[in-house]
Amino acid sequence: MSRRAAFRVVAVVYFTIMASSSAPSPLYPLYREEWGFGASVLTVVFAVYALALLVSLLVVGGLSDHIGRKPVVFASIGLLVVSLIVFAVADGVGWLIAARVLQGVAAGAATGALTAAITDLSPTPRSGPLVNSLAPAIGLAGGGMGAGLLVQFAPWPTTTVYVLLIAALLALAGAMVAVPESAVAAGFTDRRHLRRSLTPTVSLPASIRSAFWAVMPSLVATWSLGGFHLSLGPSIMRSEFGLTGAVAAGLDIFTLFTAGAAGAAVASRLVTDAARGRRVMAVGALVLVVGVGLDLMGLATGTAAVYFAGTAVSGLGWGAAFLGAMRVIGAIAPPDDRAGVFSTTYVLSYLAFGLPAVIAGFVVGVVGLSVTATVYGGYVIACALGSVVATRVSARRAGRDVRPLGPDRQPA
Repeated sequence: MSRRAAFRVVAVVYFTIMASSSAPSPLYPLYREEWGFGASVLTVVFAVYALALLVSLLVVGGLSDHIGRKPVVFASIGLLVVSLIVFAVADGVGWLIAARVLQGVAAGAATGALTAAITDLSPTPRSGPLVNSLAPAIGLAGGGMGAGLLVQFAPWPTTTVYVLLIAALLALAGAMVAVPESAVAAGFTDRRHLRRSLTPTVSLPASIRSAFWAVMPSLVATWSLGGFHLSLGPSIMRSEFGLTGAVAAGLDIFTLFTAGAAGAAVASRLVTDAARGRRVMAVGALVLVVGVGLDLMGLATGTAAVYFAGTAVSGLGWGAAFLGAMRVIGAIAPPDDRAGVFSTTYVLSYLAFGLPAVIAGFVVGVVGLSVTATVYGGYVIACALGSVVATRVSARRAGRDVRPLGPDRQPA
């Protein structure tokens, strides 16, 4: 298979894995009716996925730098298929939690390898960051909305979506056989090296730490926004706006991530280097602030139209800020450490994704959904504004570093 065709196959694999992550969300109201649990249990189900994904990223996130991208992807697809089978036969909350744990481990193992493979195989400098930004957005949007439609209108609502995802993953595994390996499988020098590589750790090459940490506030803001909608969105639709049914639950997720894909697509035309990536991050963060403000206004007034408008606006900012961040990280990551750098990126991102949602799950039973959502939204706004400040400081520092040498800056 040519590198261009391989790039497309790997992108579709990434999209499908992300779609499987959001597919269970529209089924949660159905599970609640059948099994009789509350909003706090839903948040726990969401949280165990994020926790399992984090552990997986920490342990095997950089494994593909040693054994190659394809073995990690194949193992991840196999485990994900097992998780979808568990979803399909689930008859209680325990099964649901077990399925989400397996799904999180599979997604975490695949994320570092797939993002690195997309960067390795990218036919142009712009293609890799664009796909790494679009695949999660389009996948989460498509999984949420597609599952909602299937649950509401297709037969066997708690089974059909999982059967279709299993079939798609098996077909993609077959296509992956023809994808060329994009990494040099260096292996391990000895058992100590293997144990050290699999020891949970977050590490970055010293040469990129300063630039990397300047990007993190943007990632925290964007992923916290995603956690807000994936964890609280179905409950907000039902409790605050009286919108019931799986399609309503999927529509909130679909609106956010479809707008995110559009924002990333537009921003990709503007991001030609790391410097412009920083500018796009800042603009995207400001747009995100406006959108979340509209979300909170819609919640305060009970107006679903204002809430959905805010979700669309914040989604545009999400896509632009995330693409800018991935462009900067892709530019600064050394090729030999690429999977490890991306894994560290996603470890920190999923902490931002899951930790506030876990806290919200405990708080919502005490102060109520409306107050919890308002405080959560305020937190996202604060993170986004912090991102703007960090981006400006980083841009000024980068400008000083690349100034031409003058009489007072001659090398020693």
